[in-house]
Amino acid sequence: MYGKTSNGRRAFLKATALSAVAMAPGLRGAKAETQANSPDDGFKFEVRRTEEEWRAILTPEEYHIMREGGTEKFNESPYHAEMPEGTYACKGCNLTLYSSKWKKVVDMGFVFFKHAEPNSVLTGLDIFNPYMKKKEPDALTEVHCRRCGSHMGHILIVTKGNMLHCINGTSLQFTPASA
Repeated sequence: MYGKTSNGRRAFLKATALSAVAMAPGLRGAKAETQANSPDDGFKFEVRRTEEEWRAILTPEEYHIMREGGTEKFNESPYHAEMPEGTYACKGCNLTLYSSKWKKVVDMGFVFFKHAEPNSVLTGLDIFNPYMKKKEPDALTEVHCRRCGSHMGHILIVTKGNMLHCINGTSLQFTPASA
């Protein structure tokens, strides 16, 4: 159904966008800034770095996804089909965002969770998303790391009305549960 490029995710996101808008009207997201937080962004993240500092700690792909709001390619993350026990942290600041107890394997090529850990993510409207090509505004509910503002993915209605966090595995660092 979906190709092996980001076009599959675009089609998937486009199909779920109206549901996402209905879930979260009026929210304003904390945009991931490439510079240490600008005075007009309205939110001061705990972890603030310059663009050069972010580029030094992230690969070009991680930087594009986490700091510029990009999307990884379909089936690219090894986490999309795995279910080991453990936690998933933000690669930008190491804040634990998700637990394997909330992970759902959905055959759509991306990493899905039912919930984030408490006080770990911020959400807002992604009203400038590239997936919408309509004349009227549409938006997706975007997910960011609460500590550093890095873009993680979106919250979508996937199947049978289930809302799931559709997260870029590229943005995550997995730590297995200790035995």
